[in-house]
Amino acid sequence: MRTGMKFFAAALFGGLVMTAAFAAEAPKRVERGNLVMEGVPEIPAELTERLNRYQQVRAAAFSGWLPDGTTLVSTRFGETAQIHRVEKPLGARTQLTFYPEPIGAALPHPKKNGFVFSKDTGGNEFFQFYYFDITTGEARLLTDGKSRNTSAVFSRDGERLAFSTTRRNGKDVDIHLVVLDGKPSQPVLEKEGEWTALDFSPDGKTLLVSRSVSITESELYTLDLGSKLLTRFHATKEPVYFGGALFSHDGKSVYFTSDEASEFRMLRVQPLAGGEEKKISAAVPWNIEEFEISDDGNKLAYVSNEDGLAALYLLDLKTGKPMAAPKMPVGQIDRITFDAKSQRLGFSIDRATNPADVYTFKLGEKILTRWTASEVGGLNTAQFVEPSLVRYPSFDGMSIPAFVYKPNAVKGKLPVIINIHGGPEAQALATFAPITQFYLKELGIAIITPNVRGSDGYGKSYLKLDNGFLREDSVKDIGALLDWVAKQPDLDASRVLVTGGSYGGYMTLAAMTNFNDRFVAGIDIVGISNFVTFLTNTQDYRRDLRRVEYGDERIPEMRAFQEKIAPLNNASKITKPMFIIQGLNDPRVPASEAEQMVAKIRANGGEVWYLAAKDEGHGFRKKANRDFQSAATVLFLKRTLIQ
Repeated sequence: MRTGMKFFAAALFGGLVMTAAFAAEAPKRVERGNLVMEGVPEIPAELTERLNRYQQVRAAAFSGWLPDGTTLVSTRFGETAQIHRVEKPLGARTQLTFYPEPIGAALPHPKKNGFVFSKDTGGNEFFQFYYFDITTGEARLLTDGKSRNTSAVFSRDGERLAFSTTRRNGKDVDIHLVVLDGKPSQPVLEKEGEWTALDFSPDGKTLLVSRSVSITESELYTLDLGSKLLTRFHATKEPVYFGGALFSHDGKSVYFTSDEASEFRMLRVQPLAGGEEKKISAAVPWNIEEFEISDDGNKLAYVSNEDGLAALYLLDLKTGKPMAAPKMPVGQIDRITFDAKSQRLGFSIDRATNPADVYTFKLGEKILTRWTASEVGGLNTAQFVEPSLVRYPSFDGMSIPAFVYKPNAVKGKLPVIINIHGGPEAQALATFAPITQFYLKELGIAIITPNVRGSDGYGKSYLKLDNGFLREDSVKDIGALLDWVAKQPDLDASRVLVTGGSYGGYMTLAAMTNFNDRFVAGIDIVGISNFVTFLTNTQDYRRDLRRVEYGDERIPEMRAFQEKIAPLNNASKITKPMFIIQGLNDPRVPASEAEQMVAKIRANGGEVWYLAAKDEGHGFRKKANRDFQSAATVLFLKRTLIQ
């Protein structure tokens, strides 16, 4: 039940366009509530009505077990996702938090009737931790109200909470401890770099911590909370990446995942006192994404990412033998957690044809119990489309995986959306998105989500293939995908649109500057337009980690390369309509990245719609903003892709 807090930010689809008559002159800026727009036409009432049912879809994410065996889930019944309590399978969701800002997850107290949650302001990602007492209904701030605070984990007795914070200087990420007695938190580790608390030892005297170097390199340490002595655990000759780590029940060993001497992150265990490690998941040639140990120390659960789909494994730690588990629906399994009695396992399941919901099962049995049944606006889920997994050859013969969605029973050649994930070290997965199903069923558009080189999930060598001076090789993978589309008898290569969020937004802009003639339009969401200006203006705590991936702009040769490939400096090559979307509080990709691209395209006589939100950051999270973004996007598609 020792699951640390995880927070996710996701960039969603959006759209824009402008008439050629105003190409050389910026259209009038219109403000409507928190939305700021330029060149976005009025949304027809018929389109709003048509989208409405798809916009009512809800999902539920598992946040953990309370000590009494009830569950906490994150779900939305208004504008934003909030924390709810569910007392029994398919029972009512009782809302506990009521904030205008979304709350992504909660960390239940291991002994008391309460939980810690995290909340930012306007998408700025300067998260603050609060403790919510379910008995009194009161929430109390645990952090300073100003710095960025993440990755909270309770001690076994619940007396202390460890978390990461930028409080000291805004750049380095230290570790603090707080006791839930109203006193301020105290630093226990202040060093250069990004540090994360992973687990308390059973006696509460030691913290297992990690230092992140990059997406492909990290280090594990033990921190003695009395002496503050920091000791390297499982030092390696070559750089490796540790995905997670937990103390064993007796505190004498550490379970961890790493890609040492392997392409993939393998689950292992090693004694603290030294000795050889034992490889637990050696028979699974894929990344182990997460794992959990039951409170009694007898059971281990872990989830692998197998070609973009999740698989759950259970192990009896007393016998070393696998344990039976129910047959899981095909999709993603997330946030696995044992209950306090070590009798049940809870988690979320997200499928391409159903929104995420919460499930549990009793250990030793094969019956899957559903705790939430999220609404889909009255739509028939049997008509939703499951993607197929394909692989296409790229310019150098490399095989690139992609999920392909095609509408049911549509005749003729299909228009195509290529949707590129962010990260860049992320992975396109077969997950549910209501707007995707709208495009398929209502507009008859095929959708392709490629995992170009540099994507996670296919081994550490593949992950590094777009770093630094290799950046444009991933863009060439999009050119190869266009070649593949042209060879498909049911896809229309003359009607292809490219879109993506965050790094996917950069890829969208780069694809438009490299393959402008092969696209009808592009939709860039919170995307990078120039790595030099991005690295200059992104938040201090992010900059060094991003330099490992994108290259260090302080090195003259790298800076020259980044300027050469920057979409901003190649904007004259874009002659097709663009829709650019941005949260004005974005701490990752500052709004200046979008605004300079809008200005440059317009200066070149190009067509751009621009949509921004004053109360959003790295993607739109509030329902009203997302609804407008979706409607504007559909209007853009109608005018460019399916006209």
